[in-house]
Amino acid sequence: MNEIRRVAVVGAGQMGSGIAEVFARAGLDTVVCERDTTALRAARARIDRSLHRAAVRGRIDEHRRAEAWAHLLFADDLEAVADRQLVVEAVVEDEGVKTEVLSRLDKVLAAEDAVLATNTSAVPVTRLGIATTRATHVLGLHFFNPAPVMPLVELVPSLHTAPAVLQRVEAFTTGALGKHVIRSRDRAGFVVNALLVPYLLSAIRMAEAGHAGPEDIDTGMVHGCAHPMGPLRLADLIGLDTVEAIARSLYEEYKEPLFAPPPLLSRMVEAGLLGRKTGRGFHSHPGV
Repeated sequence: MNEIRRVAVVGAGQMGSGIAEVFARAGLDTVVCERDTTALRAARARIDRSLHRAAVRGRIDEHRRAEAWAHLLFADDLEAVADRQLVVEAVVEDEGVKTEVLSRLDKVLAAEDAVLATNTSAVPVTRLGIATTRATHVLGLHFFNPAPVMPLVELVPSLHTAPAVLQRVEAFTTGALGKHVIRSRDRAGFVVNALLVPYLLSAIRMAEAGHAGPEDIDTGMVHGCAHPMGPLRLADLIGLDTVEAIARSLYEEYKEPLFAPPPLLSRMVEAGLLGRKTGRGFHSHPGV
């Protein structure tokens, strides 16, 4: 099989922008596709800020920063990804939306051996793969936020994913991207979120019950358990809408009460208080 050099990311939100930056910094020919032109402009600005921070902090030099930009192409039409060897779907964490996008990508991609990857946090990959005619070439490639900084990627084959496709994408992820890969079976939440989300939900229930305020809950875990970030600040970083979506997927699959979204979380999502992406969640995030 040919080496993967032409890639695309569909969905230019927080995660999609980060994944696109990872690709571009690896020297890959990268298309960022988003049908909402306002969101596409926001993605450009987000990547620009991230590359600037990386340069200021010495993670990359100005030459590599310029090279990364040279590898990025922004488009609002899926036809722009037709010649890609690997496309990562990074749209909203909604099974119906993801299924629709993957089905459309299946029709657009020209090469029979092109790989469709989903960055889903919790939706079983098998259910997404069967929405296409190339289920053997669909798998989960789950990056973590912020993608340019976090070293881990979860690799999730569906029941249909061909072993050769799995090996090809794993070699690409560890080699070209320099990421650390763990494999997970195709179960809601995979490895990390199946462990992490119940912890976040417990912190939300603690705040909801009034046992302690968000700042004290977070400080307790940072200074008492040496966590780099408290659970409620981490939930804000992930996005409370994403946390709720993952919790619902976990509860749907396992029917365990610890996976059920607390009412406070659902109310905050309904109110548009989604955390860092909206400037307010359990904490305030001015200037976002």
